[in-house]
Amino acid sequence: MLTILGFAMIATFLVLIMMKKMSPIAALVLIPALFCVFVGKGAKLGDYVIEGVGNLAPTAAMLMFAIVYFGLMIDVGLFDPIVRGILKFCKADPLRIVIGTAVLAAIVSLDGDGSTTFMITVSAMYPLYKRLKMSLVVMTGVAATANGVMNTLPWGGPTARAATALKLDAGDIFVPMIPALAVGLLFVFVLSYFLGLRERKRLGVLSLDEVLEREKIVKDEKEQETETVLVGAGASGGSDKVRLNKTTGGAGSGTDADSSDDDGDVRLQGLDPNRPTLRPKLYWFNALLTVALLTAMIMEWLPIPVLFILGAALALTVNFPHIPDQKARLAAHADNVLNVSGMVFAAAVFTGVLQGTGMVDSMAKWIVDSIPGGMGPHMALVTGFLSLPLTYFMSNDGFYFGVLPVLAEAGAAHGVSPLEIARASLVGQPLHMSSPLVPAVYVLVGMAKVEFGDHTRFVVKWAALTSLVVLGAGILFGII
Repeated sequence: MLTILGFAMIATFLVLIMMKKMSPIAALVLIPALFCVFVGKGAKLGDYVIEGVGNLAPTAAMLMFAIVYFGLMIDVGLFDPIVRGILKFCKADPLRIVIGTAVLAAIVSLDGDGSTTFMITVSAMYPLYKRLKMSLVVMTGVAATANGVMNTLPWGGPTARAATALKLDAGDIFVPMIPALAVGLLFVFVLSYFLGLRERKRLGVLSLDEVLEREKIVKDEKEQETETVLVGAGASGGSDKVRLNKTTGGAGSGTDADSSDDDGDVRLQGLDPNRPTLRPKLYWFNALLTVALLTAMIMEWLPIPVLFILGAALALTVNFPHIPDQKARLAAHADNVLNVSGMVFAAAVFTGVLQGTGMVDSMAKWIVDSIPGGMGPHMALVTGFLSLPLTYFMSNDGFYFGVLPVLAEAGAAHGVSPLEIARASLVGQPLHMSSPLVPAVYVLVGMAKVEFGDHTRFVVKWAALTSLVVLGAGILFGII
């Protein structure tokens, strides 16, 4: 019964958000609460939620301050050279922009943290996608899939978990997998090429100057329309004209003029070399601070939440020493902070109920018991296939510490090496990175202003195909 209810809860959640019948935050809270009652453990809902929130609180704190930190770095112009460099390569060509997204996401993923990867990638690429009116789900899908392949790095999490669960050396698991993972990453670049080609056919190719000139024309037309309306209405004096020009993105307002929905989006000012928040004299300080922060993260000198709390406080104080300016910068990024942290705490309800009621354990046991006895000699292949749905519907901890040891035991009984099982367990990571149970994905869709359901609908098929490519390459090379 728990198995059926567990799958029904996950299916209900996915269907409702993909059909846009509920927002992700509401669905993450209300659906598990309802199923907790169905299971007969409604009285323990509070305990499950508090436990889930406690487990994810450090992640939420890290995301909150990381968003503030990288938001400040965007404000002061740290990423402007990156954007200009990508622009120089991309030349406002949608094909090159999509490929650039994949390359940037893969490079930044070397730090082993998905949230950081998504914040940097979206920060650099979002202005390009918006100004060229490209599909934002292409950006989120490509970034998530590229990061999923790179998430298998020994310091990324899954490999370390597999090594710990099976008492193996992480290097012995990862190093032989490099050729298969390289093929997977190459597939992501090829996929980016075809997705970019599709965007190019839809939009054509423009130079950046043409895009900015088009925006300037739109802005001028809006200002002229405003003046015409005021003259036609017999408006007297200039105060009303000034006030209305400010609301329509007039000169000096610092807002983007291509769409009213984008007014006030600080990220679209990334191409504005005259924005007041730039701090060119502090560029190298901010660059060294960011490098030091990422180095400390990789070297694990302090917990990641602590590093971002310290980094955000220091960056805010040095770049904006005046209190009103600090308040303005925090307010500018409050929307992203609230959206992402709220989603993480809502996900804590979902995971808390899923684990607390025992639904996850029951689902895993049912799947393992359903494996035919004749598949024993092929348990590595079975593990590879199972890693796709299980790492999507479960947390990495649940899969690697709960399910993987059982699969390894079944394989050992038929002479399959635990190393093969461990390597096969990594192939589902491209799909895992878009799971509703991964906090980093909410950073991605939140900062890109993409509906989670739209992202899921777009990315699942491509991420699953990437995972299967990695699995196929592993079998072809004799790794799995």
